[in-house]
Amino acid sequence: MWPSAWFSKILFSCVHRRNLIYNACWEDPRLDREALKLNENDRVLVITSAGCNALDYACAGAGSIAAVDVNPRQNALLELKMAGIRRLEYGDFFGLFGRGTHEQARTLYGDKLRDTLSAPARAFWDGHIGYFEGRSRRDSFYFRGAAGLFAYFMNVYIDRVVRLRHVLDAMLSARDVRCQQALYYAHLHEDFWRGWLCWLLGREASMSLLGVPRPQIEQIKRHYRQGVVTFIRECIEAVFGHLPLVDNYFWRVYLTGRYTPTCCPEYLREENFERLKGGLVDRIEIHTGTVSDYLRQCTHPTTKFVLLDHMDWLSTHAAEALAEEWQLITENAAEDAQIIWRSGGLDTDFVDPIPITRNGRRQRIGDLLRYDRELAARLHKRDRVHTYGNFYIASLAGAS
Repeated sequence: MWPSAWFSKILFSCVHRRNLIYNACWEDPRLDREALKLNENDRVLVITSAGCNALDYACAGAGSIAAVDVNPRQNALLELKMAGIRRLEYGDFFGLFGRGTHEQARTLYGDKLRDTLSAPARAFWDGHIGYFEGRSRRDSFYFRGAAGLFAYFMNVYIDRVVRLRHVLDAMLSARDVRCQQALYYAHLHEDFWRGWLCWLLGREASMSLLGVPRPQIEQIKRHYRQGVVTFIRECIEAVFGHLPLVDNYFWRVYLTGRYTPTCCPEYLREENFERLKGGLVDRIEIHTGTVSDYLRQCTHPTTKFVLLDHMDWLSTHAAEALAEEWQLITENAAEDAQIIWRSGGLDTDFVDPIPITRNGRRQRIGDLLRYDRELAARLHKRDRVHTYGNFYIASLAGAS
């Protein structure tokens, strides 16, 4: 292994094993809903991340959702959200997870939430509930965790280096894409991309804070010859120059540290909060471990698999684990099960050749997958996050 690759792997592992990485999901569930058409007969497996999308699937009517993550801190965040839904009033809940700060956060936690958490989640939040108190310069929960730290630095850059906060605020409040587009090309398109920022975005250490592993970076480089910084810049241009920001809660929280009641994930809308409190939240079960760990002990067929982008990492550093995961997916999938995933690369050419054994015969997983490339391409263009190279929708032929 080359020294730079070794260092990148160690850095990424240290960041991920010891920290809360994602304080908000960075995958657009609007795409997932259209791709999967969830209903009460669905049993969904989703990698937890920050838990926003597991809650979204419950709001969409999925019968059961298994939220699986190897990082116990990500599951601790989902546990805290679920406890808040069960035990808090909407105003307090939105203060914590909508505004990202509540002056009574520690009291709410001690009086209403702590005793409902598992021991690992309780141990984590006993030491980190201050994330929500807003008493430091990082005055929002959404400036905490690894990705939140990067978001905080970006906000400092916006406020103190390029001094474009007034432009971003105007764009976020614009009701017309043409007005938003005019602001972007007049002010951000050139003024935002100073040399310091391009240098930072080109560093693997920066990408590790955002949860982007070296294999994903290498995929972007392989399929996008202009390089990572240009790829990111063109993604940003698509978001701010061509897609409406009025309901883009992903970038709003990243650029302000807060959601609003009208621009937020579905679980933070008052009507959906009440539906979740009324019983939908109980459809979610949390499992700490790998996808394979969960599937080995699963007793019911899964109808929908949401694999996010974790295969980018496994494809390089744990190819055998990735093959085992796909083997277990085929063994635990319901008939006509659907599978969706994202990738940092423009083409996940490592998936189809993965070998699995089916009916006593060795096969390539690509021979069993039926891709809906047309729908995936159409949805990918509307992705409000727009930082992934590609989006995949597939069904598993002959699943049982």
